[in-house]
Amino acid sequence: MNDTVIEPRLIVETGIDARVAQIIEPVIMELGYQLVRVKLSNQNGLTLQVMAERPDGTMTVNDCEAISMAISPVLDVEDPIDKQYNLEISSPGIDRPMVRKGDFQKWQGHIIKCETSVMVEGRKRFKGKILDVNDDGFVLERDQIGYGEEPQVAIPFASLAEGRLILTDDLIRDALKADKAARAAANQNDADDEDMEDEG
Repeated sequence: MNDTVIEPRLIVETGIDARVAQIIEPVIMELGYQLVRVKLSNQNGLTLQVMAERPDGTMTVNDCEAISMAISPVLDVEDPIDKQYNLEISSPGIDRPMVRKGDFQKWQGHIIKCETSVMVEGRKRFKGKILDVNDDGFVLERDQIGYGEEPQVAIPFASLAEGRLILTDDLIRDALKADKAARAAANQNDADDEDMEDEG
């Protein structure tokens, strides 16, 4: 059993995607990963895309295989999709969907595109830099300011429908740096575990 506390997602699926997420999320969490998104699309026939990552944001090919092997039998038993489909496990990537408060905190200072479910200051679509994040929402510095609009807009998490990081040189640099740090920390933890086994 994994003791990692997984932060709940702000943005969750609807319809068949929600049913699949409900079935596989506990299995993924049990393995120590967090679910980012589930999406059924008509790509190459029918493809069920499951996006997941470790809590530190890393994800390897082996991680994808481990998740695939764990959720395939569960999906076969529960059978939420009544047609033949391909299962695809992937990491969120650098221009990732923003689904948890922690995503906004981690990537503060970077540019995102987001959509809200209700009007916020007269619009539903925004693009800009994350300036600040609190428990209730985040502040964006708009990249294009319309007539009569303030340069900054506060967007409540409760009204967020979709959000995604925009690929920039700064984002690539910071993502590579974060990935390197996470891998170094993971290697250190593995080494510490081995030391404890040697002592035991």
